[in-house]
Amino acid sequence: MHRSRTSETSVKHLVLIDDHPIMRHGLAQLIRAEDGLDVIGEAGSAREGFEVVGSLRPDLAVIDLTLPDKNGLELVKDIRAAYPATQCIVLSMHDETLYGERALRAGARGYVMKEAAADHLVTAIHKVISGGLYVSESLNARMLEQVTGSSRSQATGMDALTDRELEILALIGKGVATKNIAAQLGISARTVEAHRAHIKEKLGMTDGAALVRHAVQWVESHTRV
Repeated sequence: MHRSRTSETSVKHLVLIDDHPIMRHGLAQLIRAEDGLDVIGEAGSAREGFEVVGSLRPDLAVIDLTLPDKNGLELVKDIRAAYPATQCIVLSMHDETLYGERALRAGARGYVMKEAAADHLVTAIHKVISGGLYVSESLNARMLEQVTGSSRSQATGMDALTDRELEILALIGKGVATKNIAAQLGISARTVEAHRAHIKEKLGMTDGAALVRHAVQWVESHTRV
């Protein structure tokens, strides 16, 4: 779903990729109220979002982390690889302490919590379009500590999980069966089981039921609406 570009070269063009139409509508109104910004396309899935970015080549894509067909981090990687001129900001209900750095490593230039969108999204857009990075003050402080060596302890627990392992843990916590996880991610059931084994090892678990309980509790505690 998109419309044609305007002829004004000074206007920065954005697309919104979020599976909630009401959220996209609200974000579009917020962004269009700002001089120099325009939303020229929208999408409700990763596949559609990648196609819209490919056809419109916007300056920036605002991407939800949780999409029905693919994790938003993977979409960021795909967009940055195929269309490097399009910058990405992740806008998510998920806690930035776990996903903020992952989003930046995937190629995003900013991470904004949905609950803070009204106050911070436009600021983040301007900063990213100007060539900067945008994260909250608390995440910025955490990243600086790591860079300066103040926090050099080896990653443990949830922080030790790869992006794919975290994605699988989230699906387990949502009650998705192994074969369905495999189909959704385009991998084999055996690969999913291998990831489960790695997750259990990193979290210090030997019991599959304990992993499921942990996954359910984690999804509930790290998801904000």
